[in-house]
Amino acid sequence: MKKLAVLGTGLCIVLAFTSCKSGESAYKKAYEKAKQQELAEPKVTEPVEVAPVADVPIVKKSTTTASANNGVRQERVTVQGNGTLLDYSVVCGSFQTKANAEALQEDMISAGYKSVIALNPDTNMYRVIISTFADRNSAAEARDAFKAKYPNRKDFQGAWILHRVF
Repeated sequence: MKKLAVLGTGLCIVLAFTSCKSGESAYKKAYEKAKQQELAEPKVTEPVEVAPVADVPIVKKSTTTASANNGVRQERVTVQGNGTLLDYSVVCGSFQTKANAEALQEDMISAGYKSVIALNPDTNMYRVIISTFADRNSAAEARDAFKAKYPNRKDFQGAWILHRVF
């Protein structure tokens, strides 16, 4: 009788442990799926405003550059956290998730930029801005210098200029 009770108890314990699945694997699957969806999206889709940043190397100014007229987008954005934006800003990344934008912002801060996150409420996209300027030519030069600094980062080659509208 005791053997039967011990055997029955052991069988119940084995069934209890094998029927329970870890919640960690479900979380990990959801995280991986979200990461794959984010990677499938275009890295830079809309401009974002950035706090004043003077960390971008100064490039010799020219009165007209071909890149100064390309890659400029107008958006209405609001700064998330501390920082201010001038009329033109250099955007190095765009995300639907604020946590992803914050991760890139931390990377840019550790690289020496005074990056800022801005939200476009119309598209619900977070923009990571590395520098901001009062004029378009300075922003274009900063964008080109940023791209030249990271020639092997395809995501940074999509950096663009945000023209802030109110």
